[in-house]
Amino acid sequence: MACARRLPIGFSLLICSLHAGSAVADPPAPGHWPMFRGPNACGVADGCETPTEWDVPENRSVLWKTPIPGLAHSSPIIWGDRLLVTTAVAVGLDAPLKVGLYGAGDSADDRVEHEWKLLCLDKKSGRVLWQETARRGVPKVKRHTKATHANPTPATDGQVVVACFGSEGLYAYTLDGTPLWSKDLGVLDVGPHDAPELQWGFASSPTLHDGVVFLQADIKTDPFLVALDARDGRELWRVARDDVPGWSTPAILHGEDGPQIVVNGCKHMGAYDAKTGRQIWRMSGGGGIPVPTPVVADGLLLLTSNHRPIDDRGRPQPIFAVRPSARGDITVANDRDAGEHIAWAKSKLGNYMQTPLAYRGLAYFCKDNGVARCYDLRTGEQKGEQRLGGGQTGFSASPVAADGKVYWTSEQGEVHVVAAEPRFRKLVVNRLGEICMATPAISQGVLFFRTRHHLVAVGRPQPSAGE
Repeated sequence: MACARRLPIGFSLLICSLHAGSAVADPPAPGHWPMFRGPNACGVADGCETPTEWDVPENRSVLWKTPIPGLAHSSPIIWGDRLLVTTAVAVGLDAPLKVGLYGAGDSADDRVEHEWKLLCLDKKSGRVLWQETARRGVPKVKRHTKATHANPTPATDGQVVVACFGSEGLYAYTLDGTPLWSKDLGVLDVGPHDAPELQWGFASSPTLHDGVVFLQADIKTDPFLVALDARDGRELWRVARDDVPGWSTPAILHGEDGPQIVVNGCKHMGAYDAKTGRQIWRMSGGGGIPVPTPVVADGLLLLTSNHRPIDDRGRPQPIFAVRPSARGDITVANDRDAGEHIAWAKSKLGNYMQTPLAYRGLAYFCKDNGVARCYDLRTGEQKGEQRLGGGQTGFSASPVAADGKVYWTSEQGEVHVVAAEPRFRKLVVNRLGEICMATPAISQGVLFFRTRHHLVAVGRPQPSAGE
């Protein structure tokens, strides 16, 4: 796990925090991966040498592998030497999971008693340090056959760990596992807007910033965005959302007038003042059931969605690169007429499940079937295209990057490693040996994968003393 000398360890974390030239707080310390896809969901952890090749079934370059009970798609998060992950354990049942490329929207049949848990592991050894059961009971809503009852990724600031289980509640703990508070947010029912009988489960992850928990709940009835005090769960503000159900997680933009909460959506992409909830800008024209988190990078906001539009203002599979100076309603009619506040836009190329990646001046997008493209982040000019896999395997986990490499994980547990260059240069395909739907975490040169039954640490073995 030796770190490379060519970049300071905190370099990528600093880059993830610099937006539009505005001053921001100090970046997280090296090694922290505090929420879904790391600092502000940027998905980047430069500064340490990360592995290129491994094989989990053959135990090659595997530092540790720890069984995790239950079924969940939440990603691991890291603070210091502690790794945290959530799960939902069906009592007396091996919960079914159907992955792959299929269009059916059926709900899974596992309405049995569950235990919703938060586990803490030692990052270096994989040993379970503690686990807490947040709730025990029958799920209040069903889930999609490809989803779970523990989709949201937890978040931490080193003081508080916040775990969201959707309709089962929001729970806060210390890093030592001491319960602090819990909040019942009601039934958070998500599913297609035109098929109300279908229930797909909740998947928006909490965002924790400056002592405040932000949660986007684009649900079937009365969708909202809420801000809670991380110390006690007290509600600071709540705003109604004019949108259809979705699974996106909000991101933080450090604007000229202070932090903003940036949200993806179908009818209501936009930004809110983090302190008051006041709307700053909005835009319609996204695809239905938006999932990807907004990406803040190099003075732009990347927003994308893929599902079919719900009205004539929607676009097929859009990508938008929005300038942080946006104000008011910035909806535009087409890609050519981008308007003052949109740097570039594309149709028929957006992501459904994956959050895009901005890395070293390039913007990476990937379809569910593994067709990946990269664009010049500033101009939107396409630079490369590559099919990952043979077209029969789904890709749901979002890409991450480190050490000049981009990592894409297929649902069947094959990790495609690509050189972070304008034209795709595939380096190797590695095996995890299990289904993998969760986005990996990266910390100090080690990749942490949450597979169907395990947490796996992959990296370069540390030299023995005296070597």
